[in-house]
Amino acid sequence: MIKLNFPFTEAAVRALKVGDEVLISGVVFTGRDAVHKYLYEGGPLPPGVSLRDGILYHCGPVMLQQADGTWQCNAAGPTTSIREEPYQGRIIRDHGVRGVIGKGGMGEGTLAACQEHGCVYLHAVGGAAQVLAACIRRVRNVYFLEQFGAPEAIWELDVVDFPAVVTMDAHGRSLHREVFQHSQAELARRL
Repeated sequence: MIKLNFPFTEAAVRALKVGDEVLISGVVFTGRDAVHKYLYEGGPLPPGVSLRDGILYHCGPVMLQQADGTWQCNAAGPTTSIREEPYQGRIIRDHGVRGVIGKGGMGEGTLAACQEHGCVYLHAVGGAAQVLAACIRRVRNVYFLEQFGAPEAIWELDVVDFPAVVTMDAHGRSLHREVFQHSQAELARRL
């Protein structure tokens, strides 16, 4: 396992290869469809918030507000990433994102942005939302809660040893593309 600690430097990210297993510690931001569209269209982040050298997690966490006003994360599984494909490349470029966590992989536009700007796509295990939530030590803040609602808001999280696998690297390799090509070849061979 490779330890990745915030801030996630370009050098550390470019050293990763498809298949590397990582444990992520530090600040991670969530973002789903509404946030991606908003950022793609040039919407500003709140003052003091930056995704530069950060990780964006495709996740709509289940949060419970405590009596003291703080938040507790009860579930934090990845959502399907391909929905963000139209937006992801520009967000990587414009915001200096070093990692994207999700499930299912992304397309050629995201892969090209990863290669050009030094970013990786990290696959988190689907169906393990409560296990992954246990890696969230603290909810630091939430942004756009009223505007987008809880699942679509940006949640700023402190994570410790959050597990993921590199499936798209900064060298142009995509495990998702390789599996698809292998499957197509095997299907053609059998027909």
